[in-house]
Amino acid sequence: MKKLKIAFFEVESWEIDYLKSQLKGLNLIFFKDKLTPQNLKKISDINVLSPFIYSTIDKKNINSLKFLRYIATRSTGFDHIDLKTCKHQDILVSNVPTYGENTVAEHTFALILALSRKICFSWERTRLGNFSLENLRGFDLKGKFLGVVGVGNIGRHVIRIAKGLKMNILAFDIKKDQKFAKKIGFKYVSLDYLFKNSDIITLHAPYNRATHHLINLKTLKLFKKGCYLINTARGGICDTTALLRGLKQGIFTGLGLDVLEEESFIREERELLTSSFKKTCDLKTVLENHILINQPNVIITPHNAFNSKEALTRILDTTIENIKAFIKNKPINLVKYR
Repeated sequence: MKKLKIAFFEVESWEIDYLKSQLKGLNLIFFKDKLTPQNLKKISDINVLSPFIYSTIDKKNINSLKFLRYIATRSTGFDHIDLKTCKHQDILVSNVPTYGENTVAEHTFALILALSRKICFSWERTRLGNFSLENLRGFDLKGKFLGVVGVGNIGRHVIRIAKGLKMNILAFDIKKDQKFAKKIGFKYVSLDYLFKNSDIITLHAPYNRATHHLINLKTLKLFKKGCYLINTARGGICDTTALLRGLKQGIFTGLGLDVLEEESFIREERELLTSSFKKTCDLKTVLENHILINQPNVIITPHNAFNSKEALTRILDTTIENIKAFIKNKPINLVKYR
């Protein structure tokens, strides 16, 4: 095991310390930069490679690593890895399937509660020495209908929290897990029904062609007047123009947004913390979002829902577990070759 050589790329100082403490006895090499032709020469004899998404693991790079037998990417996605070549070379690949489902769910309710109990208004007023309760009356979540769009890992945590608050749950997902619904006590409904009957709608669907502008000027007409919309998923799921119109027409009483439409395509939340991440923005949407920011009934956080100490540590913990399992010849979290 001591002879096994492992190279980590795109790691921060705190990650290096943590990995060293958890992988004692192994030959570890660390690079803060992504994989390049220059540093590739320094790892020609490695057995295990652990990159993040900006390191391209293509056929050329793989063929340069004659002793490579395992790749443990510190990401959920694996588009940066040539799986076809890995299959041909008998190289196993593992990923980090989940790491922030409870983290994002908790942030979702932070936004909901901030809106329902007017936390931001209260804080701003009291910091100025004003303890008046005028216009600070909120509302209970108990008994309200929460519409959950997307019942994946995050959506499930949201539902569990909502049930603890004695909310009524309406859920939409293409794949319906009726066993989970029966166990927790909620029902799946159509998207139209969810929009029409929910007091609060929270989005937890992936961003793709089918969900692009799921909230638009046409679907806006379906929403229950006076509802609240929460988005901690992806900005592109909502048409910003529709959000502004919904506010103006009183369809939305408030919005809680952790994501905005002009954000460039984000593959992994973790990349937001890297120096490599750059944004490309649509000016029209930027201006519309600027208007959103200045609305008194809109709370916007800077795509921060995933960003907890525990969530980021879980990425490393899963990677460590993946590597240890590989060493024991019992690999886990393997990516299926296409």
